[in-house]
Amino acid sequence: MFRVITRDFEQEFERWTDALNTAKSLIPQCKSWTQDIRIFLLDELVWLYSREHKFPKYMGAGNYNRLARLFIQEALEEEANSANADLTNPDQG
Repeated sequence: MFRVITRDFEQEFERWTDALNTAKSLIPQCKSWTQDIRIFLLDELVWLYSREHKFPKYMGAGNYNRLARLFIQEALEEEANSANADLTNPDQG
């Protein structure tokens, strides 16, 4: 379970991709030097964005690789689900 947290926003997600996309969409709203956007996996901080750094930071040893693999896995599952949906519901064009 992933949680995206910022000063005015908190939401839980099942998928890393959804949490990451939501966090990235909040970046333009992060205008203060003291405001940040955080993603937690359970209770572990895994991703952090603040204006102090040019790019978001992946927190913890090995988290970038683990989350990159999870991103790829979720993308492949989404593609497979989309292909299955296309097979069961052909175009009615």
